[in-house]
Amino acid sequence: MYEYIQGKVADLNPAAVVIDNQGIGYLMQITLNTFAALEGKNQAVLFVHQSISETTNELYGFSSKTEREIFRLLLSVSGVGASTARMILSALSPDELKTAIANGDARTISSAKGVGAKTAQRIIVDLKDKIGKADTSGDFLTTQNNTSRNEALSALVMLGFAQTTVEKVLDKIVQQEPNLSVEDLVKKALKTI
Repeated sequence: MYEYIQGKVADLNPAAVVIDNQGIGYLMQITLNTFAALEGKNQAVLFVHQSISETTNELYGFSSKTEREIFRLLLSVSGVGASTARMILSALSPDELKTAIANGDARTISSAKGVGAKTAQRIIVDLKDKIGKADTSGDFLTTQNNTSRNEALSALVMLGFAQTTVEKVLDKIVQQEPNLSVEDLVKKALKTI
């Protein structure tokens, strides 16, 4: 199983990307959100979901762990396959989809191509509790720089700041600047808190 693939963006279009990693080109299906994140970049790190069946062996690439996690949750819904999950995540950002599921907004979910009202309702019913649990535990907000974020979080909580406040501030900073060191994360968070 692949966790991520890092390398040169050899070919990119709205539906797929080829990442060259030491002379091997990995073709991955992508969402429009990931396409937008990769556009104009020469190097990339994509989090991978591998789908193997009797007739196919496909890789799906995502610009964030959050998007990949939502993709996997969508696959757990009866009647939602990889191509439908990819269409949903092309029409809605991960945050928009989480909000729609949490609010029971089937209309927004069914705005994705190939998703009818019944499928949208099934997604809401099946995932509402999972997304709610994921949000409250903080597991859903994983980032590329999770270790640095967690170390900064521990440092700030030890300084006496409320954990929920610090988590929100750090998640926002990491989203904007994912490659900051622990020290820089703490400094920026202190300015914001």
